[in-house]
Amino acid sequence: MENASFDPNFSLSGRIALVTGAARGIGAAIADLFAAKGACVVLSDRSPAVQERQASLRDAGHQAFSVTADLTVGEELDAMVNEVHREHGRIDLLVNSAGVVHLEEAENLSESAWDQTMEINLKAVFRLSQAVGRIMIAQGGGKIINLASQAGLVALDRHLAYCASKAAVIAVTRSLALEWGKYNLQVNSISPTVILTELGQKAWAGEVGERMKEKIPAGRFGRPEEVAAAAVYLASDAANLITGENLVIDGGYTVQ
Repeated sequence: MENASFDPNFSLSGRIALVTGAARGIGAAIADLFAAKGACVVLSDRSPAVQERQASLRDAGHQAFSVTADLTVGEELDAMVNEVHREHGRIDLLVNSAGVVHLEEAENLSESAWDQTMEINLKAVFRLSQAVGRIMIAQGGGKIINLASQAGLVALDRHLAYCASKAAVIAVTRSLALEWGKYNLQVNSISPTVILTELGQKAWAGEVGERMKEKIPAGRFGRPEEVAAAAVYLASDAANLITGENLVIDGGYTVQ
């Protein structure tokens, strides 16, 4: 479907956006910026804190709704998608941001940690993309943005399950883009470096963080807002010809 022009302000006005992992961190930053750009945002998280994020957006005058769901439970995932579709009539944007990481040496990584990583980081992405993708196909189009990681491109110490899951997310993104392009669906992923969320600041504080920054040509970690800005671009009409791509936001870490 050709698009001769687009709003240079990257407006998302009138779009219904479902964002997972939206209670905090990158998911929250994406939800905030989507709302600021005019989208009606449905925030999903298994934490009740997602309701506080909804209230904050509403207080700022934005359209925001929240739903608490455990994406590893198929019935809850399906119920969430059905509820959003029933209440809003369509889903234009899906951002798969929910994720988990277990830091362990490969020889000590438990099977339960591996399974949980794959359940949340990979299987939930597939299940949500499939469920929402069916809606998007029926309505004539939409956009899906998956949060991957630089760990999907290069090996990171003590990140075996996480690296495997994020590499698979990139592959899923490309496969869906190939199959669904004919339905006017664009599917892309974003691969950030270390992002200074609340958890990121704790995990990469002190000497370990300084050593990591020395490996990044830009010499610093990223901010959630920088990932959100990339997501807004991919969600906007300006990116209608971009699909199957993995946008890397890593300060040059993976060019080495």
